[in-house]
Amino acid sequence: MRILLIVDAANVVGSVPDGWWRDRFGATERLRDGLAPFAEEGIAGHPGPAEVVLVVEGRARGVGSVPGVRVEPAAGSGDDRIVELVAEAPGRTRVVVTADRALRERVEALGAVCTGPRTVRPV
Repeated sequence: MRILLIVDAANVVGSVPDGWWRDRFGATERLRDGLAPFAEEGIAGHPGPAEVVLVVEGRARGVGSVPGVRVEPAAGSGDDRIVELVAEAPGRTRVVVTADRALRERVEALGAVCTGPRTVRPV
């Protein structure tokens, strides 16, 4: 069974001070495109294939999916949508990419594994 790799777009985009605040939508598209190889390869400690889900909110909500990366727009809080996605996939290996401590606690309580933004976005 493929691992479920859920990426907190806002947190990962904001982890590198590369001017993302001038164009959140474009920064999120670049992140999405950079995630595509992980669908085949997986991530360290969790070999592929992987189902890659990028959770977006706010100004990035209009970013579309591409082959290998499903973009999941959050109706409200991106963190709440990530928790829902983790809860909807019991029995699967679920890896959440975020540096948000409160979100980590919430998804780890549901059995997910967490890793930081550098896993998918080198600094």
